[in-house]
Amino acid sequence: MTMSLRLISSMATKALLAELATMFEAQFPQYRLEIESVGGVDAAQRVMAGETFDGVILASNAIDNLLAKQHLVAGSRQDLVHSGVAAAVPLGAPAPDIATVEALKQTVLSATSLGYSTGPSGVELIKLFERWGLHAQIAHKLVQAKAGVPVGALLARGEVQLGFQQMSEMLGVQGIQVLGPLPDAVQITTTFSGGVSVTSQHAQAVQALLAFWASPVTAAAKQRHGMTAA
Repeated sequence: MTMSLRLISSMATKALLAELATMFEAQFPQYRLEIESVGGVDAAQRVMAGETFDGVILASNAIDNLLAKQHLVAGSRQDLVHSGVAAAVPLGAPAPDIATVEALKQTVLSATSLGYSTGPSGVELIKLFERWGLHAQIAHKLVQAKAGVPVGALLARGEVQLGFQQMSEMLGVQGIQVLGPLPDAVQITTTFSGGVSVTSQHAQAVQALLAFWASPVTAAAKQRHGMTAA
């Protein structure tokens, strides 16, 4: 008999988890995975509201919060990937320089509009602008994508001139040109982790799933999606 496992994740890991799910089901055909990917804030709220899931994959701080509030099984956190932020422009637009911290600052100042996400990378990006002392100068240019809407979509529609989001969410978006990752000195790295929901009737199966997703056999897939193994 096939066992279905229902999971929820943020959008940042949607494409990766689709590939990892295929790998897991090929290795363990007795399981079928149902993965819903939504905005990270929405995902956490649904878990806290008591919606039934077997597993949750979110930014590690969100997983820790759900653990602290006893929505996830104690000790079930499994770190899966590290994900960095990239910058992008609309396809066909001039490619500004972001290779150094100073070049990135000038590009940010020169852009007429700046897109960023509601997720953890967006929060940290605003903190970076504040540390640089630029936030007051550029506040009127900031455009935050709605939860679940990729910044790449804003770029493709011409709604922003320069956008920032997880590399994994930029890759494969039509109508944009990815400039590359942020310089190492200011790179924003988010760790995404999984946990077993207290509402799950299949806790051992979910823990085995998370262990498989954290194993070395999945490393190449994570790199294809712009991430690195945790």
